[in-house]
Amino acid sequence: MDLFLIDSTGDTQAATTLSRAVEAAASKLASISDSSRLEAEVLLVHLLSESRAFLRTWPDRTLSPTQLDSYCKLVAQRRNGCPIAYLTGTREFWSMDFNVSPAVLIPRPETELLVESALELFPVDQQISVLDLGTGSGIVGVAIAWERPQSQVLCTDISLEAIRIAQGNARKFGLNNICFIESDWFRLVAGGNFDLIVSNPPYIADNDPYLDSGDLLYEPEIALRSGPRGLDALGTIANQARARLKSGGFLLLEHGFDQGPSLERLLAAYGYQQISRRKDLQGHPRMTLSRWLDAN
Repeated sequence: MDLFLIDSTGDTQAATTLSRAVEAAASKLASISDSSRLEAEVLLVHLLSESRAFLRTWPDRTLSPTQLDSYCKLVAQRRNGCPIAYLTGTREFWSMDFNVSPAVLIPRPETELLVESALELFPVDQQISVLDLGTGSGIVGVAIAWERPQSQVLCTDISLEAIRIAQGNARKFGLNNICFIESDWFRLVAGGNFDLIVSNPPYIADNDPYLDSGDLLYEPEIALRSGPRGLDALGTIANQARARLKSGGFLLLEHGFDQGPSLERLLAAYGYQQISRRKDLQGHPRMTLSRWLDAN
């Protein structure tokens, strides 16, 4: 068939239509992806700065040799395991198109539960102060700020590069009710004034073999690993959040599907009340909500 090739020599056919390029790329990606055609299309429209509809409207358009060479390189990188989000620099979350890079975690659908749960805690018109710890690309804090324009959202991350990406996403959506600081959890956060603290922290055990698979091989370890049981960051946040929450304030934490009971015991030991868990779309306990009711 008259299709471009990606082989050990790097040779490619000089003239290929959009439809043939997608078919060939999908064939190359089939061994590593269950959605190889979709990925092939996403990579091509990223390269062309077009929409997927463009591919269907103009299937017989021809790629230039330069475009074809660039596409081959993208497909080869994906075939070697590089995540689509890092190749395109974007990922959709909460129906918003976020910029990402290898400096931050790739947004995942289950984290939308964190945003959904946060929004359900307060009336739409209530002015609230929110702290998003370990914000990464800013998806949680930005989504909350977008949905609650009267709120004030502070986002922290230990990575300056992550902060810059998150700031760019806030600017992208025109938000002026959100700010960012480079901080190791609460270190540079003034105490005692938040209605809600939310976090999707590192929660994978240091020796978990899952770290050696899929997208995690490319993601920043500092955003994944959290001690021998994966609970170090969750414990730090639970401990220190007490001094930063208003009485009656909420702590909302994403965690591993099997960490719920351990986290509940930890939260109860620190004095949190009204502790409950929520399941993700796969039915796994993925998020724990608790409330700080200061007796003083």
